[in-house]
Amino acid sequence: MSRDWLADDRADLAAERILDAAARLFAERGVTAVGMGDIAKAAGCSRATLYRYFENRQAVRLAFVHRATRRIAAGIFQQVGSIEDPGERVVTAMLGAIHAVRADPMLIAWFRPGESGPAGRISQDSDVIESIAGGLFTTDALTDPERSRLARWLTRIIVSFLAAPGRDDAEERAMLEEFVVPVVTRAVV
Repeated sequence: MSRDWLADDRADLAAERILDAAARLFAERGVTAVGMGDIAKAAGCSRATLYRYFENRQAVRLAFVHRATRRIAAGIFQQVGSIEDPGERVVTAMLGAIHAVRADPMLIAWFRPGESGPAGRISQDSDVIESIAGGLFTTDALTDPERSRLARWLTRIIVSFLAAPGRDDAEERAMLEEFVVPVVTRAVV
């Protein structure tokens, strides 16, 4: 293996390098087709080194999704920060997340036919994703369990739109406004 791998003395840099390699492979081959050996080879490290940072393929997938989610969420929160109406805030945030994923070949690869299973499982089991989605609701009208359920439901809708897109942006917006906004408005008022 290359000596420059050993020069990376910070674990976070090594993990980022591994995740970058995994991202490229996910986009090229599909999420389910990529194994730990593939990731190690693409990252320029040994399998043993890879396993020091990630215990298994699911751990790599989870770290990749969390990294992408945090990046997208930062942009979304800037985008919706000044929107007071809870319905419009949620619709704008959801459409922004959908557009961000669709625009990134490394992310949309998770939603190709036959690939959305891992994304769906991660999205529903991730405290990070739930916390970010729940952050859209700054009201005291929701208890923590209610906020958590609402966040998981909204995440399911986003995953659904990514796996089975609407006809166009207008149709997706109309669906969110018709079916999601009434639920969100009732929940936060």
